[in-house]
Amino acid sequence: MGELTDIESLRQSFLEELSKASQKSEIETLRTSFLGRRSLIKEEFRRLPGLPEEERRAYAARLNELSQQMQGEIDARVNAARKAETAKQLEAEWLDVTLPGQAGRVGSWHPLTEVEQRCLTVLRKLGFERAEGPEVEDAYHNFDALNIPQHHPARDMQDTFWLDAGKLLRSHTTTVQARVLGEGRDVPIKVAAAGRVYRNEAVDATHLAMFHQLEGFWLEPGLNVGHLKSLLGFVAKELYGEDVKLRFKPKYYPYTEPSLGLDIACTNCGGDGCEACHHIGWVTIIGAGMVHPAVLREFGYDRDGITGIAFGWGTTRMTSQWLGVTKVRPLYGSDQRLLNYLHRGHE
Repeated sequence: MGELTDIESLRQSFLEELSKASQKSEIETLRTSFLGRRSLIKEEFRRLPGLPEEERRAYAARLNELSQQMQGEIDARVNAARKAETAKQLEAEWLDVTLPGQAGRVGSWHPLTEVEQRCLTVLRKLGFERAEGPEVEDAYHNFDALNIPQHHPARDMQDTFWLDAGKLLRSHTTTVQARVLGEGRDVPIKVAAAGRVYRNEAVDATHLAMFHQLEGFWLEPGLNVGHLKSLLGFVAKELYGEDVKLRFKPKYYPYTEPSLGLDIACTNCGGDGCEACHHIGWVTIIGAGMVHPAVLREFGYDRDGITGIAFGWGTTRMTSQWLGVTKVRPLYGSDQRLLNYLHRGHE
C-alpha cells in the first residue's frame, strides 16, 4: 500500500498544479515536471526492476494508468488553452468586412492655390496660356519697359525691395508681360501669369509685404475697350456667379491707357455694406486697361493696327473674399487646423 499511497499523492499533486496552470506555456512546463525524463513518475518507473515480479506488475500498471491520465489531462488542457488564445486573438482582430472602408487622409490644395487654379481655368476657356517669370527681377522688366519712369513713386524704397547689383523683388506680375513681349512672338498673344509679388509695405491685418497676383494680357489687331469689358464681365461671372453685380470705374496704371477697374457688389452683404467691404458695399476685384502705346512701341508691336488689353487682380484678396475672412495674414500661416476649418466652412 505504501507504493499506492505514493502514486495517489503524486496524482493529487499533479491535479493541484494543473488547476493553477492556465497559459499554454505553463501547462507545457507542467508536462516536463511530471512526465519528463527527470520527473518523479520516471523515477518510479526506474525503480520497477528492483521489485518482486507480482508487485512489479501491479505497480507498473498503476504507473501507466497515472502516466496516461496525466498525458490526457495535459493534452486536453493544452487544447483548451490553445482555443482560448485563438478566440481571444479573433476577438481582438475581428473585422466586419461588410462595413464601408475608412478612407485615408487626403491632402488638398492650399486655398490660395485653389483660387489661382480656378482663375487660370477660366482664362484657359478664352485661349490664354500660362507663362512664368523670375521673382528676382531687374529694373528694366519691372519698370522701364512698362512705362514706369525714373521719377515714378513706385520706384522709391518705400515700395520696392531693392537687392544688390540693381536687382529687386518683382512688385507685380506685369514683369511677365514684359518678358513675353520681349520674345517677339507673333500675334495673337494670349498669356496669363500668376505668382508671388513683393511690396515694401507696412504689415497689418489686410496688407502683407508678400502676396499673390494673377495677370493676363492679349495682343491682336483691332482690340478695343469693348473687348476688354466683355472679357472682364465673363471672368467675373465665371468666378462669382451669373447674378454678380458689376460696375466699372476709371483708374490709373502707367502701363495701360485708358485704365479702368471692375467692382462687384460685396459677396458678404450684397452691396449693403459690412466689415468685409469696409461698409462701402462694393469691392474692386480687377484692374485693367488697354496696353499703353509706349509699351507696344518698346517691344515693336506699334504696327499693323495691333492693340492690347491687360488685366490683373490679387488672388490673395480674392481668396479672402471667397473664404469670407477679413484678415489675410492667417492665409500665409502654417496652422493646418485653421486651413482645414476654412476649407470646411466654404464647402
